[in-house]
Amino acid sequence: MAPSALRTRAADALHMNQIALNNQSRMIRRLRAKLATERRESTTIKKVLEKKVSSMERELQIQRCDNHSLRNTMNLYHEDVDRRISQLVEAKKEHRTNQARIQESEDMMQEQHLVIEALVEEKASLLQTIQVLQEDNGAPAPFDDEWEEEPYEDPDEEGFEDIPVGEGEIVDE
Repeated sequence: MAPSALRTRAADALHMNQIALNNQSRMIRRLRAKLATERRESTTIKKVLEKKVSSMERELQIQRCDNHSLRNTMNLYHEDVDRRISQLVEAKKEHRTNQARIQESEDMMQEQHLVIEALVEEKASLLQTIQVLQEDNGAPAPFDDEWEEEPYEDPDEEGFEDIPVGEGEIVDE
């Protein structure tokens, strides 16, 4: 083989190696560019996910606060209902006590009414007995069944009749 042929083969081999290196360099640059793009996308996705996580944590905290507030509101509501039920129970007891007192008063009034009726009947009987006795003795009857009522006098007008009206004074009649 001739020395030029060796050089040609060596040059060809070198040229082929150079082409392979260039192809590898381009491949490395493309892979690096692709890696950089994927890193940027990954960073963007990471930031979006962090914002979502933060937002969800805030929403969870708000839900917890709302649940706590709702729980407190419900507790207050239940306490108010319990208090009102206790008041109603007390009012019912008081009502029963008052009803018993009213019934007792009505019973007592009924008894007093019966006593009064008995006394009126006894009075009538006594008056009749007195009249019979007086008639037997020939005396006039001092008692009669009619009562005389005294004429009604208005306490506001009391003493106005005695006040003399002076001259020059206005009198409305």
